[in-house]
Amino acid sequence: MTVILDCNILVMCLTSRSPYHIIYKSFVSGKFELIITTDILLEYEEIIQQKYGTPTAKSFIALLGELPNVHFVTSYYHWQLITTDPDDNKYCDAAVAGRADYILSEDKHFDILQNISFPPLSIISIDAFSITLVFPSYF
Repeated sequence: MTVILDCNILVMCLTSRSPYHIIYKSFVSGKFELIITTDILLEYEEIIQQKYGTPTAKSFIALLGELPNVHFVTSYYHWQLITTDPDDNKYCDAAVAGRADYILSEDKHFDILQNISFPPLSIISIDAFSITLVFPSYF
């Protein structure tokens, strides 16, 4: 399974006290593939640095460079699917470029994608994704 992690989801699952830490542990153990772009990487670094500090941000970014289940892609086309928060379009563009199965997000701006047939993009909630990690045959 190949996914795009919205930055807010990543922040929610990093700490071991989070009920969603299973996502981080599953990612590190290679249970799913992660697609990222330079823009996504920069946002991860900025937000993790704000929430957890520079050492944690640098360590996480270094980890992304080492894991075999992280795939860096370049988005050559910018679809501009989300008009209410254009900054979220980087996740859509990465999903298309990396052929992601899902964009994992709780952001309501992504709801517009349910009404767009092309390019086909699937959004999955953090709870639904957590269930797929515990019960892989559920979906």
